[in-house]
Amino acid sequence: MLARHVARWARCQHPSIFRSNSLPLPQGKAKASNYLRSHRYTTASPPAEQTAIPQSPISKLAVIIDELDRIAPSFKIKPDQITILKSPDEFYETLKAKISKARHRIYLSTLYVGKTEHDLAKLNVIRDALRANKTLKVSFLTDALRGTREDPQPSCATLLGTLLAEFGPERVEVAMFHTPNLTGIRKAILPKRINEGWGLQHMKLYGVDDELIMSGANLSNDYFTNRQDRYHVFSSQEIADYFKRIHDAVCSISFQLLPDDRHPGGFVLEWPQCRSCPSPLNDSTRYRTYATKLLDPLIQPSTAPIAPQSPSDTTIYPLLQFTPLLKPRDTSTELPTLRAILRSLSFPALTNSHWTFTAGYFNMTPEIRTLLLATSPSSATVLAASPWANGFYGSPGVSGLLPAAYTLLARRFLDAVAAAGLGSRLALKEWRRGTVGEPGGWTYHAKGLWVTLPGEKEKGPSVSLVGSSNYTKRSYALDLEANCLVVTRDPGLMRRLGEEERWLQEWAKAVGRDDYMVTERRVGLHVRIAMAIVTLVGGAL
Repeated sequence: MLARHVARWARCQHPSIFRSNSLPLPQGKAKASNYLRSHRYTTASPPAEQTAIPQSPISKLAVIIDELDRIAPSFKIKPDQITILKSPDEFYETLKAKISKARHRIYLSTLYVGKTEHDLAKLNVIRDALRANKTLKVSFLTDALRGTREDPQPSCATLLGTLLAEFGPERVEVAMFHTPNLTGIRKAILPKRINEGWGLQHMKLYGVDDELIMSGANLSNDYFTNRQDRYHVFSSQEIADYFKRIHDAVCSISFQLLPDDRHPGGFVLEWPQCRSCPSPLNDSTRYRTYATKLLDPLIQPSTAPIAPQSPSDTTIYPLLQFTPLLKPRDTSTELPTLRAILRSLSFPALTNSHWTFTAGYFNMTPEIRTLLLATSPSSATVLAASPWANGFYGSPGVSGLLPAAYTLLARRFLDAVAAAGLGSRLALKEWRRGTVGEPGGWTYHAKGLWVTLPGEKEKGPSVSLVGSSNYTKRSYALDLEANCLVVTRDPGLMRRLGEEERWLQEWAKAVGRDDYMVTERRVGLHVRIAMAIVTLVGGAL
């Protein structure tokens, strides 16, 4: 919406628990540029007027977002309707306060809910709210594979089943999404945890009444205490209603959790008889067809006429990545939007922009790497977790090799930065706050993008992307993701986005190629083999 009017102005200006009742990276700046010219995208064609260099910030912003109204729906809000939280404890306290005061609805989409004593205590916040307000309804959407990983030992499903047992399905819904990618013999033979490599419900949507917290954090104790993420609170009924429709749609094509004392874990996952949609385990083809008809209309932009508005308005673009469900044509909106933004940063009008890109796991797709390296920033930062702040640090089995694998990928990235001639302008930083598993040790899980227009570094970003995506192969081929793109010209919001961009780097330091040559950072053959194995069994990196 904003993009269309700004553009006009600029020109004038996730076996028994289931029960069914029915591209290589181009080297060098020139090759990256050639890649951009030759690679075709369906949603990000350069605007015809790119040869004319716009001078005003509004017209430069139009160059970035000119395509967005044709890719995704949008919502106009006031800048003070966005609150940016800083820490895990602030995230928890905010969510707790909102749940305690909930009037009519709570909906929580997450990968999983923690199962420890600390998590159980925190779940009591929801239990107390349900007891205090007899009209309150709560809906959970989690992943079926991740949420039952520990079964028949206590799991996320076990924990949520206690709420169902107390309040009944009329007031509490627990839906568990199962990917249609994992069926038949493959599902029967693959061990737990490894099977999660075929796709998960990864959205993080925390809605209470008319507010939404968009984040990359799950609902477990570490995300409330010592696992750094991002958290944007949108106080908008329109946005909360929109994502409730997304949440409800995915719930309607997910298994329903029911308490069942006959099962060792205390629950079953049931596919209701009344559904016209088949279970993904019974007929994945028909399941996808149904899912596509259900979801595609929800994620596309409105065809209704757009009322005129000021170029200075703040606009929110909901971006969804539902690739495993949308067939035969993937109409997801996150990846096309990210492509459009990054491509625009290579245009003459946006030379000398400043940007920061971050993900907890250093495994961005080759395409995204290429697009980042094709920009011409005044300065830029790629922020990632150091091995000692990686959630897989010290893990048993193949997953314990992942921090070293990410180190290898980071080293290769720095080689590409140098080949592109960006060594003096693009910094790779590693975030570390103590060591995982030791007292005071934190992990890093934040992800996002901030873009500041040329000459406005002191003012702050006009564009920021926040949500669940890690910008990896699995994000764009296997998982369900939800994000929001914030576009603004409001000075106060730009300043607050800039503060967020900076405080996330308070525990980070720049690293160079020499840093990866020290003994403790060298990557052995076993890590390279593990990378190949993980890729072979589902691309779970």
